[in-house]
Amino acid sequence: MPMYNYRCKQCGHEFTEVHGIHDLPPDCPECESEDVQRLITSAPTIAKGILTPAGDGHKATKEQLKAKWREETPKLQKKLRDKLGDKAIEDIPSLNPNYDD
Repeated sequence: MPMYNYRCKQCGHEFTEVHGIHDLPPDCPECESEDVQRLITSAPTIAKGILTPAGDGHKATKEQLKAKWREETPKLQKKLRDKLGDKAIEDIPSLNPNYDD
């Protein structure tokens, strides 16, 4: 079962609960209020379409992300060119200044 983090809107208490995705949010364990908000505490760093993650796949540095985008930009431009033609991608910026068609 998934684990969810919550914050009570009444007393501000933060807590974690394990329950099904379709279950109702739990009451606050401190003040028993039903007015709780689910918190998003993390998000994946692997973007769809990029085959290999930058860094360890969880916490990439800014430099690792830039390097990955520099590597992927020519591939993405080629896909766009193949689908939309040269005119459609003229003004798309590149993160790889050394890339020549």
